[in-house]
Amino acid sequence: MRHGDGPDHREGDLAPQTGPAAPATRPPAPRAVVRPCPRCRADNATDRRLCTRCGALLDTTGASDRHPPLPWWRRFFRWGSERELAAGSRPRGGRWPRPRLALPLTVLLLAGLAWFARSYLNEAFTFTRDQTSKPEALRPDTTRASSEASGHRAGAAFDGFNNRYWAPARAGAGHGQYLEADFAVPVRLRKVIITPGTSAKQDEFLSQARPSEITVTLTTADGDRSTKVLNLEDQAGQQTFDLRGTDVVRVRLTADAAFGARPDRRLAVAEVEFFGRR
Repeated sequence: MRHGDGPDHREGDLAPQTGPAAPATRPPAPRAVVRPCPRCRADNATDRRLCTRCGALLDTTGASDRHPPLPWWRRFFRWGSERELAAGSRPRGGRWPRPRLALPLTVLLLAGLAWFARSYLNEAFTFTRDQTSKPEALRPDTTRASSEASGHRAGAAFDGFNNRYWAPARAGAGHGQYLEADFAVPVRLRKVIITPGTSAKQDEFLSQARPSEITVTLTTADGDRSTKVLNLEDQAGQQTFDLRGTDVVRVRLTADAAFGARPDRRLAVAEVEFFGRR
């Protein structure tokens, strides 16, 4: 072939490409590293400490590490609340922190409940003490009787011995005759033990008349009175009765009826014992 008539392909040369050329592949551009704002979620550069949009602190992890959250009981009783300030602002000076309403309202509510429930709380406390504590013997400070036979004074019924007894001056059933005991300090009564007759021994017990019905009158420190009727058995020894009263300063036991009453016999009471708390 002549020179200039066509392309001259020499041996060893590559064949010309017949298809379109493949585009050159470029490496992807590096993505900019940003830090989202914890408040408004705006993107910020990693070297910034404050948000470009709202001014919030971007390094929240470091702030929480430097200032750990307070426990709930300290947050409840705090008088002032810390408010997050905008960037560039400062707290106002000379202002007292505004107290929270939770604490004063709680105190007022508890005080009101305690005021209205004070009587119920007192009764509940007293009832608990009565049920859990053992009653103690209550000795009256002074004793008296409607009348006294010679050698059988009223004090014999409160001396702790059941071989001595009180008897009224007149013989018979002793209807209306009474024993009375006074306490210098108001007491809370729970029980009374009565030993009727002249003694706890059976042979001596039947020698005189014995009370079968007694009306107990309790007088409080305020002058209020309450009564209770006790029905006794005709048997020797102690007989126990529930007798409850609060702030009691005087107890009167009045004979209403008797066993074994005769014209030559007198009513006899060997012992009266009170139990409760002072």
